[in-house]
Amino acid sequence: MAESTLIKGIGEWLIDQALSEPDIVDMFAAVCQRLYAAGVPLGRARISWPTLHPLFQAETVLWERGKEPVLDRFRHQAERSEDYLQSPMYFMFEHDIDVLRRKLAGPDKLVDFPILEDLIEQGMTDYLTIATSFDSDAKQVDQKVFGMIVAWASDRPGGFTEDDVAALQKIQRRMAVACKTAIQSRIAGNIVETYLGAKAGRQVLDGAIKRGDGQETQAVVWLSDLRDSTALADTMAPDAYFDLLNAYYECTAGSAIKHGGEVLDFIGDAVLAIFPYDTDEELQKAAAAATSALRDAFAMRETVNSERTKDNRVAIRFGVGLNTGKVMFGNIGVEERLTFSVIGPTVNEVSRIETLTKGVEAQALVTAKVAASEPDAWVSTGKHRLAGVSQEIELFTPKTAERGVATEAIGAEQDGKVGDEPPVIRH
Repeated sequence: MAESTLIKGIGEWLIDQALSEPDIVDMFAAVCQRLYAAGVPLGRARISWPTLHPLFQAETVLWERGKEPVLDRFRHQAERSEDYLQSPMYFMFEHDIDVLRRKLAGPDKLVDFPILEDLIEQGMTDYLTIATSFDSDAKQVDQKVFGMIVAWASDRPGGFTEDDVAALQKIQRRMAVACKTAIQSRIAGNIVETYLGAKAGRQVLDGAIKRGDGQETQAVVWLSDLRDSTALADTMAPDAYFDLLNAYYECTAGSAIKHGGEVLDFIGDAVLAIFPYDTDEELQKAAAAATSALRDAFAMRETVNSERTKDNRVAIRFGVGLNTGKVMFGNIGVEERLTFSVIGPTVNEVSRIETLTKGVEAQALVTAKVAASEPDAWVSTGKHRLAGVSQEIELFTPKTAERGVATEAIGAEQDGKVGDEPPVIRH
């Protein structure tokens, strides 16, 4: 059949999508629905694309007629899975094929991939996979070209007509333009969120990219620091030290993120995170979230250390300080190289508080406003003088069932030394 008005309309609609900021899941589902309404006998379709993400290598959206679309993500793997090695996608990459078609019923039936057997069980009669690169000069790297691949399947007796195939190929080229916009937007979001955190990343993508851009906010500020890091770095093999660092970050930064915190910086081996709030009610929630993260961090440390000691690896020890107050949240640095972080007296104080955990042999110290979120869970260690702070400040440490105070015997282990120098906080 000649190209129908409906097919032309889908192409025009996709151009409009490319000029906006489309959500790729909703857009792909809409394309499939429109194609079916235009007479293309789609029963199922899946779009896949590679992505840049610390956890995931690729993303896919599965559309099945009459069902909601499903987004799925595939984690990085050291080796390719057997399912992937037996897939049409891998075959196409290996043999530099852009279009692959398999009849799933009738005299021309060919079932040479396991996925096709699954599709037959679902009632599919025809299968068409089309790969579209976003760069005509792109070189294949590790069997992956930056672009997208779509598997279209029909459940109509006889499958796709040649006109259907031509329509799908034409629509996919139009869709690729819109998908490239959506995918690049997702990748940009992944990158800034990975390196800046969710809130800072959103502000940067919204245009806060000049030095001085930012805002004043209130937050519970978290600072954790690894014990004996200088000595460990000097005495441990690099791979063993990196293993210890990453385990420590999983305990601390991982716990902060799990409870809604925003990890802003890794300052050497220190972790700087915030739990923002606006009102007194939100302060209580932010403080409760931060203290829950603190408890999880130390619980995880015990679990991790149990495994590490079995393997004769160095145990992880760290301290945590929590403070509340106003912070300046935004871009600092030089115009050519910026970082998005928090600065101000509240941040400087939390650095001193964490350093003091070594002097009073406590795993964690928090200010009164933090302790007030769960008053029965904390015990006062008295008032302390912080370097650069005019007034003494009362600090609290978690209670334990055994001794009433959470402590760790670091003084004997360090032969009387207070410990590492405090991390440098940007001013």
